[in-house]
Amino acid sequence: MRKLLSFFVILLATSIAHASTFGQVHAIVHDPQHRPIAGAKITLRAAHSFLTLTAISNQDGAFDIASIPLGDYTLTIAAPTFASLQQTLTIASDSSITQHFQLALATVTQSATVETIPNSTDPDSATTSTQISRLDIARTPGADRTNSLAMITDFVPGAYMTHDMLHMRGGHELSWLIDGVLIPNTNIASNIGPQIDPKDIDTLEVDRGSYDASLGDRTYGMFNVVPRTGFERNRDGEFVLTAGNFYQTNDQLSLGDHTEKFAWYTSFNGNRSSDGLQPAIPQPINDAENGLGGFASFVYNHDPANQFRLVTQLRTDYYQIPKDPDPNDWENQLYDSSGLSDAERETDSYATLTWLHTFSPKTLTQVSPFYHFNQANYISNPNDTANGQPAATTADETGNYAGLQATFSTLIANNAITAGIYGYAQHESDLFGASGITPNNPTITAGVQESFLSDNYKPTPWLTLIAGLRQSHFSGAITEDALYPRIGLALTLPKLNWVFRAFYGHFYQPPPVTSISGSLLDYANNNGLSYVPLKGERNEEHQFGLQIPFHGWLLDADTFETRARNFLDHQNIGESSVFIPITVQGALIQAWELTLRSPHLWRFGQAHLSYSNQLAQQIGPVTGGAICDPATDPNACAVDPGYSALDHDQRNTLNVGFNGNLPYAIFASFNVYYGSGFSNGYQDPPSPYAAAYLPSHTTADISLGKDFGRRYTVSLNALNIGNTRVLLDNSLTFGGFHYNDPRQFYAELRYHFKF
Repeated sequence: MRKLLSFFVILLATSIAHASTFGQVHAIVHDPQHRPIAGAKITLRAAHSFLTLTAISNQDGAFDIASIPLGDYTLTIAAPTFASLQQTLTIASDSSITQHFQLALATVTQSATVETIPNSTDPDSATTSTQISRLDIARTPGADRTNSLAMITDFVPGAYMTHDMLHMRGGHELSWLIDGVLIPNTNIASNIGPQIDPKDIDTLEVDRGSYDASLGDRTYGMFNVVPRTGFERNRDGEFVLTAGNFYQTNDQLSLGDHTEKFAWYTSFNGNRSSDGLQPAIPQPINDAENGLGGFASFVYNHDPANQFRLVTQLRTDYYQIPKDPDPNDWENQLYDSSGLSDAERETDSYATLTWLHTFSPKTLTQVSPFYHFNQANYISNPNDTANGQPAATTADETGNYAGLQATFSTLIANNAITAGIYGYAQHESDLFGASGITPNNPTITAGVQESFLSDNYKPTPWLTLIAGLRQSHFSGAITEDALYPRIGLALTLPKLNWVFRAFYGHFYQPPPVTSISGSLLDYANNNGLSYVPLKGERNEEHQFGLQIPFHGWLLDADTFETRARNFLDHQNIGESSVFIPITVQGALIQAWELTLRSPHLWRFGQAHLSYSNQLAQQIGPVTGGAICDPATDPNACAVDPGYSALDHDQRNTLNVGFNGNLPYAIFASFNVYYGSGFSNGYQDPPSPYAAAYLPSHTTADISLGKDFGRRYTVSLNALNIGNTRVLLDNSLTFGGFHYNDPRQFYAELRYHFKF
């Protein structure tokens, strides 16, 4: 009872502030002599929905539009005796766009038509971002499937899947934000289920490094999702049906509608396949998956100053753990999975409620209570064996997270100031066990509280200076505090509109809440391991970047270095499938990155390229979680001096793609992926791979489709069309070794209807 009371006390005392999905536009309309134009009508219309925002310029020619969801927009300015002006804008989260718009005198009836939406630079931010629209997701081969993360890996440099987990910029700790609200989840060692179905996403913003103080601490990547809201629907429904090899199907029914004040969207989806997780051998064995889910979004504009947004999801997923059935294979000589018949069941649910209040066009606040439930249940056959020994595993991790997000932002002179507080209470119940031992079931209560203050100061139109502080407090098995600075700048080169970015900052990432004791601890001791509480990961990052726009194209290049203390990773206990988070003494990630995007609505389609040259290394012994026994012996976990490659390090990663428009409402897309090969953890016989890195690999995906009027869309998709098979990874996670997915063919039908 006392623990339960403490949990609610922490819950009531917490509040949270992270990146929102909203930006602002502050601008001045003037004539060719730079005299202000009063009474100009400004219309900001979303590129992919019916969402429209309006404003009127004042006597100084100024106007402000606040609370703009991130994405692509067309801005139209009209005033009597002047020619109308149209310009495209890309709104990023927490951005504050300040521009001057010059209207020409109208000598004859004039109009402007925007045929393309070019990618635009962000002159006021040091954060490196990539935006992916729902059109990108729908057209990129395989990207709209429930368990696919191609919408990230195909567009974001240094992002890839290995041992069934998404890695980015050399790290594991990645954050999902739904409608601007962080969905906390500390079970990185066990979760493989999706946080959101890609078909429910309107715009995805991927932030990678150089975060200001308001953007949180997940150093390696943040996925800020603007879900579908119903503003893109007018009593419209859509039914998606797919069918392909490996008995796969991925289906969804979605409905949506909107009025001037209210919009709603809801969907129901189901999926299954005989090729789920990355197989342990080239041919998937014991590798089925299936899932069910529901999603809903509601937006209510009570009045011009108050908006309410509710987003909720519930889904469950089941995965068989792949195995190699031949005990004589070389893979089984290193890790024997031939006797396993395991599975993983995951349940995930969240709800976020946001109140967005505009005090004035320059001042607003966002308050968002949220709740997240996450359960990962590893299911073993009681007769499982590994190397002839019993290896049945029990692992049931259940996390409850509750908190509140609140931010306050305002413009004062040339300062864009944001302040807020962050926190959640976590109640974790973990049931761990293995063959011949009594499962232990520790229950842990923990909490995170953070506060921040950030200022974007613009002394001139071409220079933005960024500075802020973020304070963190974690309480659980241990107590930790951090107070870290972040500074940066964005410099726009006049006339060229090139934007140079620089950043330096520190981050603190709270540790996973996991513990083992009793018989399981004895089992770990018998396998040469002990357990000590995990410490939070602390990161230091510096980054330099350059954005170059050219006729609607955007080239974005950056180089960064991240140094980590207590780098978060994961490790098995013996031959079991109990995955325990660990921390390593240190890590060093260094990379060059490059992205290239064509205009969003280019007449012939859209091209994209992403490239990363990266080196991800670790140094020192394991310092937390499952460490060498005895934990008090400094020599027990001794490793060779110097740096060595992390198990997911890949030097070069390249994606090149094109989503094309053809005559007769036909569209075609392709994506080519190249990876130079991941680090090789087994270089001695019987492994046939003696080099430090596993072989390189190239795969190609294609899609061809056609719209039949407004009702039907049919497409054919081929993934890994050349059926290139290669060993990606030989770390002992989810069934041992991991090969890339085999060739897949599937057809997709989309049926649009009114209701």
